[in-house]
Amino acid sequence: MKSKLLKIKKKQSGRDSQGHVSVRHRGGEHKRYIRLVDFQRSKIDIIAKVTAIEYDPNRTANLAYLTYTDGSKSYILATANMKIGDKVIYSVTAPIKEGNKLPLGKIPVGMAINSIEFRPGSRAQLVKSAGNAAYIQSIDGDKVTIKLPSGELRLFSAHCTATIGQIGNTNHSNQKLTKAGDSRHRGIRPSVRGVAQNPHSHPHGGGEGRSSIGMNPKTPWGKPAMGKKTRKRKNKSNRLIVQRRKK
Repeated sequence: MKSKLLKIKKKQSGRDSQGHVSVRHRGGEHKRYIRLVDFQRSKIDIIAKVTAIEYDPNRTANLAYLTYTDGSKSYILATANMKIGDKVIYSVTAPIKEGNKLPLGKIPVGMAINSIEFRPGSRAQLVKSAGNAAYIQSIDGDKVTIKLPSGELRLFSAHCTATIGQIGNTNHSNQKLTKAGDSRHRGIRPSVRGVAQNPHSHPHGGGEGRSSIGMNPKTPWGKPAMGKKTRKRKNKSNRLIVQRRKK
């Protein structure tokens, strides 16, 4: 059954269908499978047992392998305190327990949550990285105020769902790459500084001897870089932001 949740990851090597490099500094990664994670939690009101906590090479968080009482299997993101043998459920009336999924309006204030929906009925889109957690600040009718890991306070519909608990693998940020090969196995190729290139290859390049960037920092395609704000000034969701993220 587990083979149905695995798919071979095709090697793209940062190139498009024409063979041109479309994403720089990518390629040469180790062979791996893609785990099909159920971010929708499609089984409602059916209890599932955690039968394994597994490493996933495609993300920072670990995965929990679930076996449902109806015999079906799926992967979800494992929370920090989730253990083999735990039972979890997605239900409107689910108990307040780590790994359970509920509507935001049913979760107590101050509770750590992850895998939050942007819109009711969609899939988990926010707070999915290792060690991350958001916190419910207040519930006011159909609106729930949540503090995201960035420090931003944002309004969500009380009908959006989230999973209780902090994402596991909390020590991921302390992991150090001890050799160049660690990056190459992850598909990350070496980067060359723009000032070390010729002017044809990069706007920072050229000049006699060592030179500064000059003017404002640019991408290889001449667009502003390093600190340039790219968020739309008239984004529709601006009205849902109570407080901007910390600088």
